[in-house]
Amino acid sequence: MRRLGAKRRRRHHAADPGFVGGNEVELLRGGDQLFPRMEAAIRAAHREVWLATYIFHDDTAALALVEALLAADRRGVRVRVVVDGFGSGASAATLRDRFAGSGVAFAVFRPMDRWWHWLQPGQLRRLHQKLCVVDGEQAFVGGINVIDDRLDIHHGMSELPRLDFAVALRGALVDAVGQGVRSIWSRAWLGRDFDDALLDYVPLRRRMGLWLNQLWRGPQRLPEPAARLQPVCAAFVLRDNLRRRRTIEHAYADAIHGASGSVDLVCPYFYPGQRIRLALRRAAGRGVRVRLLLQGKLDYRLAGWAAEALYADMIGHGVEIYEYTPAFLHAKVAVVDGLWATVGSSNIDPLSLLVNLEANVVVLDRDFAAGLAGEIETALAVSARVGERGGTGLRAMLHRAVVAWFAYVFLRVAGAAGRY
Repeated sequence: MRRLGAKRRRRHHAADPGFVGGNEVELLRGGDQLFPRMEAAIRAAHREVWLATYIFHDDTAALALVEALLAADRRGVRVRVVVDGFGSGASAATLRDRFAGSGVAFAVFRPMDRWWHWLQPGQLRRLHQKLCVVDGEQAFVGGINVIDDRLDIHHGMSELPRLDFAVALRGALVDAVGQGVRSIWSRAWLGRDFDDALLDYVPLRRRMGLWLNQLWRGPQRLPEPAARLQPVCAAFVLRDNLRRRRTIEHAYADAIHGASGSVDLVCPYFYPGQRIRLALRRAAGRGVRVRLLLQGKLDYRLAGWAAEALYADMIGHGVEIYEYTPAFLHAKVAVVDGLWATVGSSNIDPLSLLVNLEANVVVLDRDFAAGLAGEIETALAVSARVGERGGTGLRAMLHRAVVAWFAYVFLRVAGAAGRY
């Protein structure tokens, strides 16, 4: 028993985020703020641009970024773009035509343009990251797809923009984001059967080289211009299907377990595993104010139905639940104790936590957390608090049982291992 417990502790410790200082982290709300910043960075690029996203649409906002990427290519900038084959299935052909004849290397992760692709194993595992790195000096990470904020592929145009966030990064953490986006582009470019272990070998070899250099040279100061940046402490947390299968789940659970005052979590698709559910219940039980902001305007009714299966249990343990109804909710963010904050692509459900390729930035900084907390308060002010829904009777038990069974079957079909 002692040996097994030690093994579990080591595995959990290995998944902890690696925080680094010397970062500038700026919160961006929606594509209205993100896209002009990305376009300006791409138009000013001198060496290289790497971009990975789940949805890269062909609307006006998205095509403006396409033109910026093509202009960068014409200046001799190395441009690499990777999109998901399912999320960008409707626009991949248009994008390929736009990039044809240029030097832009456009890759599709797990393409779905042939009927037999649906029958291939592992097709439920999707690229859900939203990453952009320019010249190795600035990066953009978050939950915002390359599509107009007011356009939903399935529901058309809406009056108000969806609620979503990203961060603009400069400093020491940009290198980690760059390694992540290069890895996923290489995997898509070289083919779906390219061994994940080989992709992980390059960053590992680089880290070993840096470590050996430090042994010979001793501690080094941050390189310019990172040494002049604000000392914001942050981590880039990836979820993949090899060595980092539960890193994002552990980051959330650890922060909630350590909460002493407040937990505010915003997520459109909410069906957490046992670890996070227990952390939320225990936090509320020891007097921590725990608030969940979930979608009230549903884009996928099945996802809302799954979240509702947990309402009675969460509310019964003192967790406050709100539903955001002014527009579609797409944000995946959280703030704990006014210090720990995260912005990224990962939902709190089996798809994101155990199957999809995801990426979050975790920030330990009171100023950044205060800015994000203010955005959450603004959203809560126009949301509806949920009373106990579904009750605790037989119907509620059957609801939870059916949702749990669907989650179990889905994870087995997707090839995910371990308990959920």
